[in-house]
Order: sequence, then C-alpha cells, then structure tokens
Amino acid sequence: MLITHDTRCALDAVVDLVNTAPEDDTAPDGLPDVAALADFVRKHDISDVGVLSEFDLSAVRRVRGRFAGIFAAPEPRTAAGLINELVAAAGTTPRLTDHDGYDWHVHYFAPGASVADHLAADCGMALAFFVVAGEQERLRRCEAPDCRRAFVDLSRNRSRRYCDSRTCGNRLHVAAYRARRKEAAG
Repeated sequence: MLITHDTRCALDAVVDLVNTAPEDDTAPDGLPDVAALADFVRKHDISDVGVLSEFDLSAVRRVRGRFAGIFAAPEPRTAAGLINELVAAAGTTPRLTDHDGYDWHVHYFAPGASVADHLAADCGMALAFFVVAGEQERLRRCEAPDCRRAFVDLSRNRSRRYCDSRTCGNRLHVAAYRARRKEAAG
C-alpha cells in the first residue's frame, strides 16, 4: 500500500490525537487546555489554523472520540460509515497544494476550516484509504493488557501487536520469559 507523505502525516496526527484521550475517569486528558491543543497543532505542522479557543478544544475532543470509534470498528462497513459521517460533517473540499517546501499533495479541508474540521477531513481521508484498500484491520489498539493505545500497523505482514515493541512488547516478552523460568525452576 502506497502511503504518501501527507497521508503519513495525517495518520501520525490521528494516532496521536486518539492517544490523548484518557483511558478511564482517573487518567488525565492529553489535551487538557488550549495550550496543549496549540502544542499538538505545532507538533503535527497543521497548517491554516488561526487563533485557537476553548471552542476549538471542545470540537477537537469530539472529533477525537469519533476517531476512536473508527479504531474500535469491528469491520470495514462500520469503519466506512463512521468515516463517511466524520468527513461529511467537516465539509470536505479537496484541493491540491504545494506549501512550506512540500511537493504537491491534497488537502481535504475547506479553506478557513476550524482545526477540528481540518483534522476530521484530512485524517478521516487518510483512514478512508485503509478501508478502500481492504486494510482496515491495520487500524489497531495495542494488545498489551494494560495499554490500549491506537496505532497503524504498517508492517508488511500485518503482524504488529503493540503500540511500541520497545515498551509494551518488550515488557510482555520479559514477563513471559520470567514466568517460564519460574515454572521451569519449580
């Protein structure tokens, strides 16, 4: 599956956005305030965003919840329906652009769109490409029991199970090794 630079950027943004959501009522929100949203926008080089407000923060949190639903979708038809609703609500307006030193790519958000609509359109379309390609199962959640972070499995054989093999994957492999050693000892 060919993933262009702009699609990859949108995938990174949507994964990071979904992972800002608190996992339960005791966990902190990764987007606690407008300053955190501004940091998110800067980190992901999200263009054409004006002055951010509490309204933007609230709207981005709502979009984040809808993206989480796409990662949890049990099958492509459900994911497609959620993506269609998200992209349609954003008022998608595809246009070619070559800004900030990047070659030609497509922006799906309308000029002057809010940051929430910008994310919904561009990130929604990036996820749509996976459904269209029959690759919706690559939109995953970490299989570590104490982690449910979202990620996109871009491995050749669709075998990635953890959000980060150095943390979640390694921790589980070490625990399994220790359990085998303990069982063998005794």
